[in-house]
Amino acid sequence: MYMATNTKVAFIGTGIMGEPIAEHILDAGYDLTVYNRTAKKAEPLIQRGAHWAPSAGDAAKGAGVIFTMLGYPDEVEDTYLTKNGLIRRSKKGAYLIDLTTSSPQLARDIHDSCEIDDKHAFDCPVTGGEGGAKAGTLTLIMGATEDTAEPVLPILKTFSKKIYYFDEAGNGQIAKLCNQICVAANLLGGAEALALARRSGLDQQSVLDMISDGMGSSRQLEQLLPKAISGDYRPGFKNIHLRKDLALALRQAEEKHLEIPQTEAAFSLFDTLVHIGGAKMGTQAASLLFEDDDTTKKAGLDWALLEEADDPIDPDDERAVQQISTPSSKKRSGTQKTAGPQQNPKH
Repeated sequence: MYMATNTKVAFIGTGIMGEPIAEHILDAGYDLTVYNRTAKKAEPLIQRGAHWAPSAGDAAKGAGVIFTMLGYPDEVEDTYLTKNGLIRRSKKGAYLIDLTTSSPQLARDIHDSCEIDDKHAFDCPVTGGEGGAKAGTLTLIMGATEDTAEPVLPILKTFSKKIYYFDEAGNGQIAKLCNQICVAANLLGGAEALALARRSGLDQQSVLDMISDGMGSSRQLEQLLPKAISGDYRPGFKNIHLRKDLALALRQAEEKHLEIPQTEAAFSLFDTLVHIGGAKMGTQAASLLFEDDDTTKKAGLDWALLEEADDPIDPDDERAVQQISTPSSKKRSGTQKTAGPQQNPKH
């Protein structure tokens, strides 16, 4: 049985992806309450009729369906599993649906904790990017059966056009990580191809158009690399988040005793991009790894910061990740080092 349109819905995390998804739910007539750590990001939704809650737990109170779209597994864990988290604050029979790309094991833990308390939870990461979120055409990757999801399908369909069911909690996350491996491979392959075209004196846009009409085409190539050619590095999906996704994919592969060397290389490159100042740029900024120094400097990257980078940090830990996403603070501290040409992999 489907839930009625007067069902109260809570949405936690109204960022690049969360806001347009929540807009579709609101436009479909659902009674929506929102929470975001940065309240300003929720203002457009409130102006359109959503209710504001002062915390995630307050947003969940009384809601029949609760969505989260967060950044990192630690944030998901804190939001769901703490004393005042969503599982404790939500009502019996509520559906808790995490749209974040996160840890498969954490998704299983959340599901099991909810079942004990007569609540329902499943992982449902999405793909389709900011454009798909705005158009309401996202693909949903669900760690649940169709029967399990049936009561909330009308709400899910307000912002999606395709749903894939992977039957068990955590499987949606694993499938999404497989998707992210391909996203990174397509981005980096396209970036390398454009770098070779430029160095060889070919027009990059012409080469891109040619590849897009052949077997080398991909959505990353068609939708993101034209932005890179034009110098537009604004985020639809941030490098810091793709880096996190690749780290999670590598962890899953390690648990299954599988070597995935291409993904290891992709992680290394996005890790580098994050550490030199590209954390909050869009993923099309991967093309800057193959540009000359003047171009990278104009874009706001600084290879000198790579000397100060620590060992790879835990991809679950949002607070630690944020410490490397603001390189300007290192410059102000006076600890800047001089970059050597060996640091840039393009040399």
